[in-house]
Formats: sequence, structure tokens, C-alpha cells
Amino acid sequence: MLCLYSAEPYELKETMNTIRIGFLGAGDVADLHAEAVNSLPGTELKGLWSWKQEEGKVKAAQYGCQTYETADELFNDPEIDAVFVLTNMETHCELTVKAAKAGKHVLVEKPAASNIKELKKMQAAVREAGVQCMPVHNYIYEAGIKRTHSMIQRGKIGDITQFYMLYNIHHADEIRVRYPGVIRQILTHHAYTMLYLAGPPKSISCFKHTVDATIAPQENVAMATMKMTSGALSHLCASFANDEHAGDPWTCMIKVIGTKGSTRYSYRDWVINERAGPHSQTFFCYPESIKNTAKYFIDNVLRLGEQPLSNLDDAITCQRIIEACEHSAEEGIHVNL
Repeated sequence: MLCLYSAEPYELKETMNTIRIGFLGAGDVADLHAEAVNSLPGTELKGLWSWKQEEGKVKAAQYGCQTYETADELFNDPEIDAVFVLTNMETHCELTVKAAKAGKHVLVEKPAASNIKELKKMQAAVREAGVQCMPVHNYIYEAGIKRTHSMIQRGKIGDITQFYMLYNIHHADEIRVRYPGVIRQILTHHAYTMLYLAGPPKSISCFKHTVDATIAPQENVAMATMKMTSGALSHLCASFANDEHAGDPWTCMIKVIGTKGSTRYSYRDWVINERAGPHSQTFFCYPESIKNTAKYFIDNVLRLGEQPLSNLDDAITCQRIIEACEHSAEEGIHVNL
């Protein structure tokens, strides 16, 4: 197994050896991660395991890799250096802990776990094993978001007064029925992006709504308003109920407004007019953000020993925000963190 650095601190030892990756899960998001891994020099997608074995074999042939009969078989392969946990949220903790105990570095899809207890268990396991675990907080690996962060850090937009992140993309019934509600599925993205750009909140009010609850009871519209520790205000919105077609549509938009300037990031700036997934159009920056994340994990974290831009500590804070949103929406109360 390739050893790139020691546990604490992370020190680069070799840069030219091939890094071999194993996938746990072979769903839609695996396609994007596979494209990223297969495009990186010095990186090999060694194989994958999927509990849907026939689907896994099809995907393995598509990706040009082998399959494993069990997850343990993948963990026990000494040639694999790191695993991508791409399964459903409820399995993330168990698989991450097993991967860490096997000495594998871990990239884990969001939400990184079901609750804070699981996240802390994952954190303890990776620290004890001396491996890295990076959550897929993919928005912050986008060039526009990183540029916004740099502007904020250098004081170019002054003190932040307002943060907005809006998401309005229709998801077909057969898709949303298998997802958790949009608070957990989508506001997770909003939460870690807000943390990266505007810092943590100190209080939250959240509301939710389900359009056509006969299809699925989980909410498909949610909005949260937050008072930040800095004094700024944040507004987060997520909807699977419908696309937004008005002028300058709020498909997916992030705005940061400060006393000296402001920034904007929008899915609408990169659109392909064809369906290459579940949406009516292909919003090119989303798959690119997934590929950016995988590239950063392999090239920056594993090869260069750098820290992730967003780590498990951030995932824990993010989970606190999501659970506070759920509590606020369920009880109709304002929640102090």
C-alpha cells in the first residue's frame, strides 16, 4: 500500500507512485467521481463494491476497473490507498470506520453521516488510524467560491452583512421519494458553504413545506434564516418542487454582500441544453464541482499532505445546523445554537 505521509503532521513522502482508489457504491454520483479519478495522472480506479452486484459489474466495465464481492474484500486489498464512500448516508459511518481501521484514506459523500455521534465516531477512527477523511463539501472547491473566500479573507468586500444561498431545481417524484427531505439533502450544501464563506450561525429559524405529500411525506421546500456570530444575516432556501423560470432565475445562486462589495455565483452561468441526468438541463458547474473535489483530495490532500478546505469538524458543525433547522421547522420555534 502506498504511504504518502505520516499521521501527524502529514508529510509528503512520495509523489510519483500511482495512487489506487476503491469505490464503495456505484450510484449516479460514482460516475462523476470515476470520471475525475480516471482523468488524473498517476491515479487508478482499482475497483468497486456495490451491494447491487449486477449494477456494480456494469459500472465496473464502464469505468474500466474490477469488482469486489464484499466491502471487506476491498478493504483488505493492500494495493488500495484510499476509498470513496458513495453509498447511502446511513452506511457512511460504518464504512468509514472500517476503511480507517484498514489503513485507507477516505473521501465520504455528503451528508457525511446521519448524526453527530456517528461523525465523532468517524473522527476518532481516522485520528487513531492516522489517515485522512475528507467530506464531499463540493461547492467550496469551485473556482468562483474559492475566489469569493479569498476576497473575504483579504477584506476586499469589507464586513459581511448578508449571505444568501438559493436552490430551486425540480426533482421527479421517483427521485425525491428515495431522498431524505431537502433540509438534509440540500441545506447540507448550504450549511458548509455558509461556514466556509460567512462563518457559523448562533440562531436559526426554519420552515418547511411538502408539495403533494401523497407522493412522499418528506419536505420538498425549506427556508432558513439565521443570525450569524458575526452579526450578519443568512438566508438559505432549497426546493425540489419546481424549477425557477423567471428572469435571472434562482436555480442555484450564492450571494455574499459586504460593506465594501459583493459577489455572486450561479449555476445559470454554465448551462448545457440537454438532459444528461435527472434535471431538465445540465448545469455544468455541478459535475465539475464533484470532479474538483476528487482532484483536490488526491492531488492536494494525499499527494501534498494539505488539509481539506472543509473537514470533519466542519461536518459536525454542519450537522448541528441541519438538526437545528429540522428542530425549528418541526416545532415552529427559533433555535439558539
